[in-house]
Amino acid sequence: MKTSLHFKKKLLASLITASVTALAVAPTVSWSQTANATLRGKAPAGAVITAREIATGAVRRTKADSDGSYALVGLSPGTYKIDAGPGTEHTVTLSVASTANLDLTAAPSATNATMLGGVTVNATTLVGVNTSQVGNVVSLHQINTTPQLTRNFLEFADTVPGMVFVNNGGKTSIQSGAQPSSNINVYIDGVGQKNYVHGGGLSGQAGPNHDGDFGNPFPQLAIGQYRVITSNYKAEYDQISSAAITADTKSGTNKFHGEAFDTFTGDRFRAATPAENVAHQKARSISREYGFALGGPIIQNKLHFFFTYEGKSFDSPTTTIPPSATYNGVSYATFLPPSAAAQFGPSSLPFKEDLYFGKIDWEPTDRDRVELSTKIRKETQIIGAGGQTAASANYNYRNNDTRFDGRWQHSTDLWTNELLWTYENTLDTPSPITNNPATTYIWGNPYTQILQINGQDPRQYFEASQKGNGFQDNLTFNDLNWHGDHVIKLGVKYKQITLLDRDSSTSANYYYNVSPAGTEVTPFQVVFGKVNSGLPLTAVSKNMQFGAYIQDDWAVNDKLTLNLGMRWDYEKSPEFINYKTLAPIVAAINAPTYVYGGQTISQSYAQSLALGGININDYISTGSNRKAPKNEFQPRLGFSYDLTGDEDHVIFGGVGRAYDRNLFDVISLENSKNAVSEPSINFENPTGLNGCGPGQADGKQCFVWDPKYLNAANLQGLGSGVGEVDMFNNNLKAPYSDQFSIGMRNKLGDWNTSATISRINQYNGIIGTLGNRYPNGHYYTYGTQTNQWGGAGVPGIGGLILWDNGKETRNTELLLSAEKPYTRESHWGMTVAYTYTHATQNRLYSDQYAFDLPGIQYYPFLTSSAAAKHRLVVTGTVDVPWGITLAGKLTLATPLPVADIACCNLIPNSVGVNHEMAAAYPVVATPRGAHFLLGGPIFGYRSVDLQATKNFALSHGLVFSMRLDIFNLFNFHNYSNTINSWSSPSGQYQPSVMYNPVGNILGVPRTVKLTADIKF
Repeated sequence: MKTSLHFKKKLLASLITASVTALAVAPTVSWSQTANATLRGKAPAGAVITAREIATGAVRRTKADSDGSYALVGLSPGTYKIDAGPGTEHTVTLSVASTANLDLTAAPSATNATMLGGVTVNATTLVGVNTSQVGNVVSLHQINTTPQLTRNFLEFADTVPGMVFVNNGGKTSIQSGAQPSSNINVYIDGVGQKNYVHGGGLSGQAGPNHDGDFGNPFPQLAIGQYRVITSNYKAEYDQISSAAITADTKSGTNKFHGEAFDTFTGDRFRAATPAENVAHQKARSISREYGFALGGPIIQNKLHFFFTYEGKSFDSPTTTIPPSATYNGVSYATFLPPSAAAQFGPSSLPFKEDLYFGKIDWEPTDRDRVELSTKIRKETQIIGAGGQTAASANYNYRNNDTRFDGRWQHSTDLWTNELLWTYENTLDTPSPITNNPATTYIWGNPYTQILQINGQDPRQYFEASQKGNGFQDNLTFNDLNWHGDHVIKLGVKYKQITLLDRDSSTSANYYYNVSPAGTEVTPFQVVFGKVNSGLPLTAVSKNMQFGAYIQDDWAVNDKLTLNLGMRWDYEKSPEFINYKTLAPIVAAINAPTYVYGGQTISQSYAQSLALGGININDYISTGSNRKAPKNEFQPRLGFSYDLTGDEDHVIFGGVGRAYDRNLFDVISLENSKNAVSEPSINFENPTGLNGCGPGQADGKQCFVWDPKYLNAANLQGLGSGVGEVDMFNNNLKAPYSDQFSIGMRNKLGDWNTSATISRINQYNGIIGTLGNRYPNGHYYTYGTQTNQWGGAGVPGIGGLILWDNGKETRNTELLLSAEKPYTRESHWGMTVAYTYTHATQNRLYSDQYAFDLPGIQYYPFLTSSAAAKHRLVVTGTVDVPWGITLAGKLTLATPLPVADIACCNLIPNSVGVNHEMAAAYPVVATPRGAHFLLGGPIFGYRSVDLQATKNFALSHGLVFSMRLDIFNLFNFHNYSNTINSWSSPSGQYQPSVMYNPVGNILGVPRTVKLTADIKF
């Protein structure tokens, strides 16, 4: 007897229940954060539904249930012909990471023209509105037409409410709400690009100073479209507590297509910055971005390839100049050695990036799809020169990122399985260009730096990398029936990744006094990297990441959809878990007495800390008393309710929790700071200026100079040991966010609108606080003024820094969006994104240290300095006659609040366990804004960007285009630096924050960029 399909699906539902139970106890982690689309709906009972992708010929099939319900899962974003038999044909376009509904029992609706390889195809674009996720899609048309300063594809993400793309002096980063960029995760073809060592969100974007990178993370020519989800994402998304960005890459098609472009701008194409206006001199600069893409068939309908390359290069001219101070009207530089004085003058800082992406996809059957792709990023830049730093002190920064991904997708009528293998190998590290010892010339005391040559401070030379493999398996049961239709996804992942971080180097920087008598022949001081404790200079950890999730998208009826998910994550970092606090540190803490201020204290340092509310045993690791958290369960629950059943008016909402991870460069500080310290030691010099004089050598902090010390290796026997003791709470947890949202989507004619209220609270941010305490346990002492820096560190070793969870951000947003999608019939499109933000923080989430109060628990919640209160982004594009496309972008934002520490005026008198009077206290204020065309001084950021493209149709299918972009058309000065004052002349608290009119700016001054492009 033949078993019915309906019975089989009920049986599968029972099997899934058993599978979920097994997954709950299995040591496994997440699955692929899919970029694929799901199509579900109604068809004639028992009909075979066929989806054929027009561009590639790829075919997928499934069978409708006895009630006519069906679901096609794992579809690549693109345009498809869908049918369930004669008379049911539809041509539709599916977007990235979406779930769309299509009724195959009804006649096709109106269609839009879509360009596929130069051929116009009429297709209905299906918009997935029955979801609880908050966000929107950035289409390929937006990517191709919106004015764009960089080739960073994430630049368009700010067209989604809640998102901000930051360009600070050419260094780019992206953030969502009041959360830092490191909490974002970007998924390309379902694979997370997370930076596990440094911030920046995705690998390669931290930069040499961890404040952003000049390079682009991925070749933009390879991006088809992407979805931005700002909150309440489904259970498949891992290692994230802020926005999820999931991108789909292009594939080859059944026709050969290619494109090449070259973009150019330079100093002659831009206005001067405010600082250049004051100096009456504009820095020379030239920037180019260029690349090509090629794709096509290897075997028609079966095997396709796609390859792209993009490069970026620019030279940043800089000038090394002496300080403005003089001696009797004579520049300090006059008294330098001739070889050093000759190093003032202009030089160049070159940057070069090469990005490659290649992809092969194979459809051996209509049930199978195999993909293999690779991304390679090679980036180098020379950094250092400028101001009072010579070109000989430059260093080379390398930033490499190599990734391979392979996947096999197999589908049946009842389920689809995806097996994924990933490999990644990243490295970012600065290194010296020369072997000469770094030398710094200074004048006076307090001193003024005149010139630095030959190298950098040893702390500039770090190294960070992540390397390893991952395996994921994703199983989707489509269209199960139980009180409605279910699409249930389950996934597991295992990843082993080797993390590496070195905080400093063993190089040295020598300081020389300069005076009217000339330059002293021997240095008075050296700062160097000193090897301590026998620990490895580089912290290495072979991390294991596990997890599992289940997601049920349950269409209860034609109006109500429930999104019910649960995920669990687990990560073990052996370098942190197995670390053992050094014996000399433990001994110094627990010694029955210690010396402070020349007096013997008749109690242990641990007892002094206890008087200050610190149980130091919470921070002493035995190598076996730390455990990786196993309780990272994350419910993700949401709903959508279609009021009229036609997707025109949909109410949606959700609640959920999302765990991120602690960055390795932070949790490895116990190793790196104990392994290499950076002591400053003095040498006897004739005048005793800035150091010690003749006969004062004590063998501890002052030494007799010996020329052998010019070899940094010979410095290792000098100076004291660690100097800084970093200790982590043994019960350290991962940061996470709790998310809540409620909203409504409406279709008003051609417009899609959305209004959402979102609340995101972020917890467990890691922070380093000062552990130093006076013998009585106090954080401050009182004399002529308060002082929190004089408390004792670990006796005989160094200052104490305690690391705990404690940073929090509370963020409420009103998110409004309206989009009129571009169609070839209407010739125009437009997006509007408005964000209102009310956010508070007890510490800026990107800050790692908090030394002004006794603990993070005593910091007040103040207005967040990470997000503007109001932000508006409007884009538009229109086709005009003669093959010309015009587009524009308006960005307006109110000023960012400024967070600071006010000293000696706003003083609470009950801080810490001893209820002390604070020596300094956190404050926040907002600078006065500026005008935008009309109205008052409202805005802190204003920019109007335009672009015009002219297409020329050539023979043999070639299309040549010229494009002109103008950024910041009205040349608004969007200042990023402020001048802060927190007290009145009488000493009362009186905040005054204003923009520095000669400081740095965000974005660019008015700038013109030219692009030439050819397609076939």
